[in-house]
Amino acid sequence: MRRHIPLRRRPVRNAVIAGTAVLAAALTACSGGSGGSGDAKGGADISGAKKAEISVNLTGQQAKAGEPVKVTLAGGKLQQVRVTDGKGGTLAGKISADGRTWTSDRNAAPGTTYAVEAKDDKGSTAKAGFATAAADKVNKLTLVPGNNSTVGVAHPLSIVFDHPVKNKAAVEKQLKVTTSNNTEGSWGWMEDYSGKARVDWRPKEYWKSGTKVSLNADLNGVDSGSGWFVRDYATTVTIGRNQVVKVSLDNHHLKVYRDGAAVKDIPVSGGTPGGDKASWRGKAVLMAKEGTINMNSETVGLGKAYNKMVDYSMRLTWSGMYAHAAPWNADYFGNTNHSSGCIGMSDANAKELYGMVQPGDPFEITGDDAKGTQALNNGYGEWNLSWEQWQQKSALSGASTAGAAGTAGAASS
Repeated sequence: MRRHIPLRRRPVRNAVIAGTAVLAAALTACSGGSGGSGDAKGGADISGAKKAEISVNLTGQQAKAGEPVKVTLAGGKLQQVRVTDGKGGTLAGKISADGRTWTSDRNAAPGTTYAVEAKDDKGSTAKAGFATAAADKVNKLTLVPGNNSTVGVAHPLSIVFDHPVKNKAAVEKQLKVTTSNNTEGSWGWMEDYSGKARVDWRPKEYWKSGTKVSLNADLNGVDSGSGWFVRDYATTVTIGRNQVVKVSLDNHHLKVYRDGAAVKDIPVSGGTPGGDKASWRGKAVLMAKEGTINMNSETVGLGKAYNKMVDYSMRLTWSGMYAHAAPWNADYFGNTNHSSGCIGMSDANAKELYGMVQPGDPFEITGDDAKGTQALNNGYGEWNLSWEQWQQKSALSGASTAGAAGTAGAASS
């Protein structure tokens, strides 16, 4: 049981004893009239005055991280509590209805020094301090899209973690999406193509062009189950023009639609049907425009079929399906699928398409000449799931969330 140690009656000062801070009660002298002997000198009778006392649940230099900071007042009411870390950050929190306790909204992070300053309803203040034990293992993440980027209408918010995430629900609760138009969406967990843990936030439908999107991953102090997060992450994204690319493997054409109207029609040749060289069907998302790159069939399990430099390369999957220039395949554009899995076209058409598309544009690939539907984690395959199926990928019972503007908790009151 913590000891509450009152201050002696002397000029107010702050006391910190084993994590317990004491507030000296403010004493106000009462002016006397022609009253009795008790106020002959105009002073208040303070013989029964009660001192105020507070205590902090975390103490010492090796306090346990991952718990909220709680400040408790023995008598009276708390007026204000401020908890700051050694880097100048502030833990927001709330005072209880009875005014006796203040609890931080977020957990204390590992390896962090904290200062606590409290004020009661009499105007007295006190300070306390503690430090949390360092993390034995740290989990980090990679967040896509990058900050201040502009992406197409199908690009999800995607997070890949360095270490496994066992406490998925606890992590997901700290991932806050804010949009300029209350876009409905949901998080979904999967194993990334790299084998690491991954969670994406996908809207119910394609984004609306012009939407402003912010993601705040308030993870500092959260235990992933295989390592602590020791910082927060954030990114802000703008959704670009409304553009969809439709590829028909049966008709051997690629069409670009902007705001619903066709603006470009390109004859193409997809993957050779009937084996591993066939293309994937489904709703793929343009992951990156990679320009001129070396494509080696041995890196994708196709033996020594090819090894060449390829221009205007636009990545659609992690497994190596691209849209790109393929002048060596010119006889087949518009009539036959005869590539090693990619969507090939002439140099001129590839150059023009490369200039038109943006990362995040959906490539909707249809047709019988395919080897199946793109997998969920092979790039951004979430659009191949129904909305209901996608919601079930959430660690929070598949509940969707509207990316509306939120409010941060106040640091004091």
